[in-house]
Amino acid sequence: MSSNQQRELKCHIGIGDTVTGEALVADDNFSARYDLDRIKGIFSRPQHALAGKSYVDKILVLNTAKGGVASAWMLYEMKSRGLAPKAILFNAANTILAQGAALADMAMVDRFADGDVTQLIKTGEMVTVNPSEGLVIVSQSS
Repeated sequence: MSSNQQRELKCHIGIGDTVTGEALVADDNFSARYDLDRIKGIFSRPQHALAGKSYVDKILVLNTAKGGVASAWMLYEMKSRGLAPKAILFNAANTILAQGAALADMAMVDRFADGDVTQLIKTGEMVTVNPSEGLVIVSQSS
């Protein structure tokens, strides 16, 4: 893909404002409680595909959310300390994490029309997430 080409991915209308950032992608699930070191801003569970990588200011692209109420309020806590992703894109989100994203004022979308989002976006690509339009624009990193 040349630097001036973009791909548009349609998804379910989501939560939050339009944001742009660098994608961090894994065919893995997400738990703010068990997968992250929220003080250091990295994935800390050794078995996670993104272990050791920083999620701060990234557009996280993952398979699905796991966990309950604690994961939801942890999004707010991470955002309040400036150690949060800009957005989270899922193949399928759960209602509890959607509530957490709303509380944290964090962009979140799911249910992509073109298939598995962890295969449609690559780590390092620049991504603009427009939740109110149900649209994600992917362009090559500059």
